[in-house]
Amino acid sequence: MAQLENIEAIEKRLWKAADTLRSNSELASNEYFLPVMGLIFLRHAYSRFLAVKDEIVASLPSRGGKTRDLTKEDFSQKGAIYLNPKAEFDALVALTDADDRAEAIIKAMESIEKDYINLVGQLPKNEYRSIPNDAIGQLLRTLNPDELKKATGDIFGRIYEYFLTEFADQGAHDGGEFFTPVSLVQLITNVLEPDHGIVFDPACGSGGMFVQSAHFLEVHKEDPNKLTFYGHEKNRVTTRLCKMNLAVHGLEGNVIGGEPAITYYNDPHENLWGNVDYVMANPPFNVDEVDAEKIKNDPRLPFGIPGINKTKKVPNANYLWIQYFYSYLNEKGRAGFVMSSQASSAGREDAKVREQLVKSGHVDAMIDIRGNFFYTRTVPCQLWFLNKDKPEEHQDKVLMVDARNTYRKVTRKIYDFSPEQLKNLTSIFWLYRGQTDRFIELVQSYINRALFEAHSCDKSETLAGPVPDFIASLKQLYTAMQPFLEQLEKGAEPELPCVALHSELLTTIEDVEAAWSNFQTLKNDLDEQWGSRQRATAQELLDFIEKDVCLKGLAEKCRDLVKLVDHAYKLSTRLIELCESEHAARDNELWDSASIHGTRRASLKKSVDGARKIAVEQLKEVRYFYKQAHWLLSRFPEGRLCDVVGLVKLVSIKEIEDADWSLTPGRYVGVALEEVDADFDFEEALREIHIELKGLNDEAATLAATIALNFEELGV
Repeated sequence: MAQLENIEAIEKRLWKAADTLRSNSELASNEYFLPVMGLIFLRHAYSRFLAVKDEIVASLPSRGGKTRDLTKEDFSQKGAIYLNPKAEFDALVALTDADDRAEAIIKAMESIEKDYINLVGQLPKNEYRSIPNDAIGQLLRTLNPDELKKATGDIFGRIYEYFLTEFADQGAHDGGEFFTPVSLVQLITNVLEPDHGIVFDPACGSGGMFVQSAHFLEVHKEDPNKLTFYGHEKNRVTTRLCKMNLAVHGLEGNVIGGEPAITYYNDPHENLWGNVDYVMANPPFNVDEVDAEKIKNDPRLPFGIPGINKTKKVPNANYLWIQYFYSYLNEKGRAGFVMSSQASSAGREDAKVREQLVKSGHVDAMIDIRGNFFYTRTVPCQLWFLNKDKPEEHQDKVLMVDARNTYRKVTRKIYDFSPEQLKNLTSIFWLYRGQTDRFIELVQSYINRALFEAHSCDKSETLAGPVPDFIASLKQLYTAMQPFLEQLEKGAEPELPCVALHSELLTTIEDVEAAWSNFQTLKNDLDEQWGSRQRATAQELLDFIEKDVCLKGLAEKCRDLVKLVDHAYKLSTRLIELCESEHAARDNELWDSASIHGTRRASLKKSVDGARKIAVEQLKEVRYFYKQAHWLLSRFPEGRLCDVVGLVKLVSIKEIEDADWSLTPGRYVGVALEEVDADFDFEEALREIHIELKGLNDEAATLAATIALNFEELGV
């Protein structure tokens, strides 16, 4: 969690620095995003290049003591892009104000285009000539911080996505239509599991569907080049962004942009119709005024034109898109796409098209998504899944999933899925397909992770462990106060606030130690139980986490320890404040103020707070992974798909017909009765309140600054 917060802080700092280009260049706000993304592209490409370069060099064959040169093919196989020395980011950062940085960046871009034909004419080049040399230098240095050089994992992938998100949020380009939230793309990918053949996105934007498809194969240790990518994107600038996004991940695709890529009227990839293995898309919602005359003979509309108004226009294009996706699929093809919530229950001509689609038996599943997942609009949406190769037992059924109560609040206005929420939703589809083993493995992984995090509470490479370290730090702080407290209490009344507080602190320290001892005992017992035999059924796993000596008990002890740790820290700080304000402790030689406040050495008070935060975070991790296992097993206790009120139901076509052919999941799964939750997550509720408050404060500050600027411009 702490690492995530650090990355978020870095992202915001980099964005703030990049955003200054608006005031340091001739570029308008809707123009500067492309040169900024070009540099992010170069830095991201360099990060991925360095991550695999040594491994590639070590594997190159040698003859006569000579090793052949590196090639783009070496890097493509590793999901990276090849860079020659002039395109390496360090070389650009090393340039001085005496150098022409714009020219150097242009040369770097040209060298990449020379190696990657699909990028010819796509990378930003001449745009850099409009930016002052020193501003480019500052931006290059900003995008190359030391902490990112040392970071592991695809950190720049996150930053790349963050910048896309921020540009979308600013409406810097087409109202942010080029960016589909990563959570939704990942869920579509997880459900479809593209592992071969052609992936087609006829509204591909920045190419997120392609990148996540390739990432899915990377996670499963398979070659992303098993997939072939095709796309349409009407905006030529966004097409460039898509090709950059593909290239930086070592991927290639046939993406057509501009007028020929307006899907309503053109089919530039004519050979794709009826031949696609996977369609993945997030088309524009509720587009009106599509010319009906131009599309009347389109073979990609097998169920007909969904209504024509008096001006001979299609009033809503949602069911044009749905038919396009359907018709591009081959006889075993599958589609997953984002769609406006209006489409699943739209009436009149739309309903007639939907009826034919349902009767085909190829509607596989529907997922309801709550609002606030998109960065530029707050409306809810749905994920549709089509499958032309559905198993016989599912031919007359549709899986309905209501995921509106599953989300993580990122900011006041933006929600997403946590990695575990994505896995949990995906596991519903495993059960739907009869893949119980994958469900069991996921639950087992959560239990393993909870026990691992429990062990991490009391041992690490450099410390005794977060909880023992907190106890030791707290005792050190108490030792610095103890002589003064003992003198103060001689002959004092027990009711004296300091005396009562001192007594409560000592009791709480004992309680922390006792709770910690109990935690260790239970953890060791669970370790022995878990390792003693295999648990291969959902019922066995449920017994382990919920019955007798169980993981639930360990999670509850974590919750109790968190409360005690926080309480002990608050008591100690309150006692310090009371001694110093009411009893002049700072003036007494028995009061070790230098140690407590850190005038001579590190502050014991700060050390305790730091140790507290680490201990609490670690204890919460144990509880978090228990809760993931509990979420799954409490809903699917037998390890097979079943109806869960408020979450999932396998619905027959007869039921759908009785509901006017509606495909809205919430209409079928029902609403779960609100329960009195004895295990209510106050911490999560407080976190959401904090996010909401921070968002309101940020908006208030922005508004105040805008008002002040307006007054200044008016001369008030």
